[in-house]
Amino acid sequence: MAATREISIGTVRIGGHSPFAMIAGPCVIESEQHALFIAGRLRDLSRELELPVIFKASYDKANRSSLGSYRGPGLREGLRILAEVKRETDLPVLTDVHEVAQVEAAAEVCDVLQVPAFLCRQTDLLLTVGRSGRAVNVKKGQFVSPWEMANVVEKVSSTGNDRILITERGTMFGYQNLVVDMRSLAVLAGFGYPVIFDATHSVQLPGGEKHRSGGQPEFIEPLARAAAAVGVDGVFVEVHENPAAALSDGTNALPLESFAPLARKLVQLAALVRPWSDK
Repeated sequence: MAATREISIGTVRIGGHSPFAMIAGPCVIESEQHALFIAGRLRDLSRELELPVIFKASYDKANRSSLGSYRGPGLREGLRILAEVKRETDLPVLTDVHEVAQVEAAAEVCDVLQVPAFLCRQTDLLLTVGRSGRAVNVKKGQFVSPWEMANVVEKVSSTGNDRILITERGTMFGYQNLVVDMRSLAVLAGFGYPVIFDATHSVQLPGGEKHRSGGQPEFIEPLARAAAAVGVDGVFVEVHENPAAALSDGTNALPLESFAPLARKLVQLAALVRPWSDK
């Protein structure tokens, strides 16, 4: 993979000659106390490991498998909590937006607006997040080839916004299963924007437990290492101190205690295959 362009997100630089970075946090905001706990721990690890970290959490998970699944605190309360996370930790913050009407409010708080994989072809949403003035992270849909993401990137960049991240999160492989084609990472890098590998959603088994998705967390580290060896600009992981008790996507979350050991390995691999970076 060739070097991509470098973009700035708060205190973090990603892509180009900047260091390998990570996007991490719980799937959904469970409470203010929990979000601050996870963010505070990630801030401390970021300093300890000299690793750029962007905190992520969702105020609403609109695409949960079943009607009764926990979705989050909602837009207003969720953004209030994310603003507090920024104030307390000074970490850049990422959250997903599902509707055009959510973008303006989310952009007032968050440094990165994320377009979920299921919505990656929604033109109005892509144009609106592009015009928001914030960096945009687009998840590649499980149903979309890497080459088709050129159209997605064009929609966002047509607004004059070139602060774009592209995230690979696996491709449907039959029913309720995903597979990662590592060639996709090189194809995506060819568009010139930073490429992120989502190591936790890539091991998800969509709808695999009927009322919720399952997962194979034992493959988080092997796939993350493989992506780092390909040369991605960063890795995305959802973390939780007790995945079994997580209110969303616990079956494919990385235990918080495993973050630092994994991050150290990824940084070492990135240094070997991204010789153009600062570290």
